[in-house]
Amino acid sequence: MSKILNLVQKLFVLFLVLFSSALSFAQQDTLAENKQINIVYGGTFTKDEAKYPGASIFSMDDRQVQFEHQGADLWCDYAIFHQKENRLKAVGNIRLQQGDSVQMTSGKVDYDGNTKLAKAWQNVILEQNPGMRLETDTLRFDREKQEAYYKDFGTVIDSTNTLTSQIGRYYMETKKYQFLDSVHIDNPEYKVDSKQLDYYTSSKNAYMYGPSTVTGKTYKIYCERGFYDTKVESGYGIKNTRIDYNNRIIVGDSVYFNKAKEYASATNNITITDTINNGIIRAHYAEVFKAKDSVFATKRAVAISLVEKDSLYIHGDTLMITGKPEKRIMRAFKNAKFYKTDLSGKADSIHVEEITGLTQLIGKKIPKDTKEINWPKYYPVIWNGENQMTGDSIHLISDLETEKLDSLKVIKNAFIVSFDTIGKTGYNQAKGIDLYGKFLENTLDEVDLIGNTEVVYWMYNDDQELIGINKTICSKINITFVNNDVEDLTFYVDPDGDIFPEKDLEEELRILKGMVWRGDERILTKDDIFDEDDNNIKLVVIQGIENPIDIDAEEEQRSKNASDPVNNLPTNVASPSPSSKAVVTKSKSSKIKAADKKSN
Repeated sequence: MSKILNLVQKLFVLFLVLFSSALSFAQQDTLAENKQINIVYGGTFTKDEAKYPGASIFSMDDRQVQFEHQGADLWCDYAIFHQKENRLKAVGNIRLQQGDSVQMTSGKVDYDGNTKLAKAWQNVILEQNPGMRLETDTLRFDREKQEAYYKDFGTVIDSTNTLTSQIGRYYMETKKYQFLDSVHIDNPEYKVDSKQLDYYTSSKNAYMYGPSTVTGKTYKIYCERGFYDTKVESGYGIKNTRIDYNNRIIVGDSVYFNKAKEYASATNNITITDTINNGIIRAHYAEVFKAKDSVFATKRAVAISLVEKDSLYIHGDTLMITGKPEKRIMRAFKNAKFYKTDLSGKADSIHVEEITGLTQLIGKKIPKDTKEINWPKYYPVIWNGENQMTGDSIHLISDLETEKLDSLKVIKNAFIVSFDTIGKTGYNQAKGIDLYGKFLENTLDEVDLIGNTEVVYWMYNDDQELIGINKTICSKINITFVNNDVEDLTFYVDPDGDIFPEKDLEEELRILKGMVWRGDERILTKDDIFDEDDNNIKLVVIQGIENPIDIDAEEEQRSKNASDPVNNLPTNVASPSPSSKAVVTKSKSSKIKAADKKSN
């Protein structure tokens, strides 16, 4: 009995093995059948074993030959079908239709049913709805991956642009083109040229890799890694980016541009060049507004301009440049400083007007409740050589024709002070209500102090031996300079004073009331215009361009810097008219001459 049971079990196992094998063969046959190219309409049938061994030849009669393969139909005039190898060669007026959205036409096609690869040539046109058309001479179409590829130049036309390149690959599912070598986009409003470019036919977004240029009617963009929305002419670059925009050249680690908003911004290591006025702005964040013809810059911002073969550097926490080229106004706000070789200064704000040649150094408004009326940081200061000049506000005026410094005004609480470099124990000081200076070849030549003037001056003979300390009051003082050193002092209108031996003049009388020496603040080099906070700025990390990118999120991120507060300071301060010029009597070096007469 047990032997019979064992035999039955063995027969049952054998049955299962045979059944599984039969099922597997059946499935393989089904798969093979599914992969097989099917003849829908054969037209006229012939064979030519000598030329096409094993192949069936089909020619159109009153209608074209038609084949079907896994969701695609192909029509042609003539076909050589290798049924065993599951491949065919189609010739003449070919149309390959895949679903309702993809259609390809050409003169010839080689198609492999096993790999679903088609090679088409002779006037190939690939179309995908809605509104995309690819034209090339030879195209390889991978139906398995839904990709098309050409390497012998192609043209893509959609509802917005015409694109050409030497090499291209089209990803049908994402509607993305990857263009290589000699990429060009042609649009009535702009042109794009790139080494490599990815383009999405649905969004019309372009991603640029390698040297790329976008040329619009009012702008030109260059970058080596960037994004461009061709629908609205907006984009940015994050590698070696430059934008020529509104008579300005903007260069930075990351530069953004939006034509509709007439706006550009840049981040990190920025240089903005004014191509008309030959000025430069450097910063780590900047915005350009075309409609207002203005620039906003911050984060170690500095404006650089050429003044008589010497560079002038102006720095502030915030820089603003507004107005047309011939009427531009530059404002440096908060802790503003400037430097050129023989002249430097600082103030709460600095205003420069192109049309008038006026540069204003404006002090900070003193709070009403402050008790420290002479608190130095509230007042502007300039240094000319060893001479320190301070006052409520300071004006520098340039000659509009020669662009050289012409004159100087210090308005209210005017002081001119220098350290006594011979005795090294005191300060030469002169004060008045206002100060008016004159430059000669960009060097301070003379100044007039007007109103309630006083002097403390250390006098030496030719052997640099101290004669005494001159302390005088009068209505006006004229000071002339040679090589930024005091040459002569002339007193006007009832001068009252004397030369005191050093031992006879008390320490507190050697300092004029309100004088504050600010030598430790003096700006000696162009790097001194930056303080510790400026030098410790941490640059933001420039994000890479993802593919595709969320443009709305990107614009929102960038707009966070658009509303940085900027003080609305006055652009002009009225200055009193100087009195009629008095006759200045020159004297020898280190001597003082008093003109005991009233000014005319």
